[in-house]
Amino acid sequence: MEFKRVTIRKNERGLLLRNGDFERVLAPGAHRLFSLADTLSVEKFALEQPAFAHPIADYLMAREPEVVAKEFVRADLSETQAGLRYEDGVLVEILPPATRRLYWRGLVDVRVEVVDIAGDPQLSGELAQRLTQTQLRQRPVTGLAGVLQVQVPDRGAALLTIDGKVVRLLEAGSYAFWKFGRSIAVELVDLRLQAMEVSGQEILTKDKVSLRLNLAATWRYTDVLQAHAQLAKPAEQLYRELQFGLRAAVGTRTLDELLENKTVIDEVVSAHVRSKLAEFGLALDGVGVKDIVLPGEMKTILAQVVEAGKSAEANVIRRREETAATRSLLNTAKVMEDNPVALRLKELETLERISERIDRISVFGGLDQVLNGLVKLAPR
Repeated sequence: MEFKRVTIRKNERGLLLRNGDFERVLAPGAHRLFSLADTLSVEKFALEQPAFAHPIADYLMAREPEVVAKEFVRADLSETQAGLRYEDGVLVEILPPATRRLYWRGLVDVRVEVVDIAGDPQLSGELAQRLTQTQLRQRPVTGLAGVLQVQVPDRGAALLTIDGKVVRLLEAGSYAFWKFGRSIAVELVDLRLQAMEVSGQEILTKDKVSLRLNLAATWRYTDVLQAHAQLAKPAEQLYRELQFGLRAAVGTRTLDELLENKTVIDEVVSAHVRSKLAEFGLALDGVGVKDIVLPGEMKTILAQVVEAGKSAEANVIRRREETAATRSLLNTAKVMEDNPVALRLKELETLERISERIDRISVFGGLDQVLNGLVKLAPR
């Protein structure tokens, strides 16, 4: 006969095994164990860790229902159920379908809430809110891989796809969905006005001049579900239509026509794109050409044309001024021809202007010779 004494503390439970088989659960206290020829062993479990991970857990659930009911909290989920495990009222774990586990009763208050996930996969708003920012808790929630959490920002939306089919549009807010047994995806969509650049487009004009153009456009969604139901990538479709509209505007006009009316490109592209996108749930808000880049030789030719034009304008102005000056001189001459006093005043005015530029005047023959005689001017 073999005698064995075992003490189980208040925060522990003991599992008595006889020859490796379960015999009973040992409560806190001192236990005297006797054995004739059998092998007795005791495994101790700390109740601070309530999960009972032992090979005989399945046996206990199948063959010892009274022991399980007394000592454990049982989680036994079907294929269409998920579990929410709470410890002392705090959510600590998401249990996947078909989970079968035991948790010790006693020190930690364990509760398992069973949720049917066969229908609508969306979690309640209150539960979804509790799952957000779980990493900020002292003890994070485990098993979150089975839940898809979605945060839709303000002025945005999201396309909810379940098993490859778009189900509905999510408005701004927090959402969570069960991923067990289904494929769930969410695509965020920005409902605000968006900008798009179409850069570096090489296009020939009607008169075979190669232009490089950069276009800018602003657009938005008018019907997100319609857009994504007909188009795999709505933004790419808009980009292509802007390219086609740009080629239609430039390729049917000469360079001179484009330079004379620069807004014609914006008008043609806008009309083309609006007519194409109306059926796709997209709207073009505005479009405009940012840059028109000419080839190097064409820049030189246009510069020469502009220079020649400006030079011709300058010559016309110069000739006009010369004609006006000549006409003024002719009128002055006619006045002085018929009026000797006016002629003498003009001569005195001329002498005054000359005297401002010289240092000394020598006059021979008296004052009458100032204008009629010999005047000698000495430079400064």
